[in-house]
Formats: sequence, structure tokens, C-alpha cells
Amino acid sequence: MRLALYQPDIPQNLGAAIRLSAAFETVLDVIEPCGFPLSDKAIKRAAMDYGTCAKVSHHASWEAYLTFLLADMPSARLVLFTTKAAAPLYEFSFRDDDILLMGRESAGVPDDVHARADARLFIPISAQARSINVINAAAMALGEALRQTNSFPARPHTTPHATLE
Repeated sequence: MRLALYQPDIPQNLGAAIRLSAAFETVLDVIEPCGFPLSDKAIKRAAMDYGTCAKVSHHASWEAYLTFLLADMPSARLVLFTTKAAAPLYEFSFRDDDILLMGRESAGVPDDVHARADARLFIPISAQARSINVINAAAMALGEALRQTNSFPARPHTTPHATLE
């Protein structure tokens, strides 16, 4: 399972995506250009103390990312999350090699990216809301995909959990 951000606009969202990916032991693919300067130093700063466990791969362009996918992950499905989708997240059957693609905060993704996606999904929200934050959407999508594929990272229980009575 991988999470991919298409040309992110907001550095704080990149930082949140890095932490999310690190916590769930998934690779984060960042597809440039970004709406802010992106360097290895900027990624380390955004990752904060998650830098040692975060796996971030950045790609110079959409075309470079497609080349990477075809060469290294030819059977992976590209699953785009978009407000323009017809199918809700919870009706989709995820596989453990899926790539969950999130669009730009300001503009989503262009038509050629939509056309390349193997699936296009939306997260059901109120009719009064236009959208939710891209990293909130990524967390919901990644959580559902990991749940379906039974791929959450194992975490040893170091302290007993309190129970509600």
C-alpha cells in the first residue's frame, strides 16, 4: 500500500502526510511540482521526529511518476480520491498493492490523471460541504484500505488498556 500526493500546495499537509505514512508503515510518493520549495531538507523538516521511520519518494513530474510505476510496480492500481467520482470509498475492494492518490488542495488533478486512474472514489460527506482536508481524506482512505487488506502495522501492547464499564 502506498499513499501518493499529486503536486501538494501546502507544506503542513505534506508534513501530516509524512507522519500518517510513517505511522501506518506505508510509502509516501510526492509528485512534483509542489506549491512550495521541496528538497530533502524540507522533507526532513516536515517529517519532524518521524524522519527515521518515514519512507518518502519524490518524483519530478507526473510523467516521471508514471515511468516509475510502469517500471517498478506494473500491477499496482492507481486509486484516485476525488469529488468527481461515482463510487464511494466503502464500496471498493482494496488490494495491498494499491496506490491511494490524493489531488492538489487547490485544484484536484487534471483530466489526464483522472483518465489514468484505475479507480476513482469519493468519501461521502454532507451535501453542504464542498470537500474535506486532503490529509483527513488520506487518513480515512488509508485506514479503510489497511482495514480491508488486514495490513495495519503490528504494535506490541506495552501497557494494559483501560476498559469501560
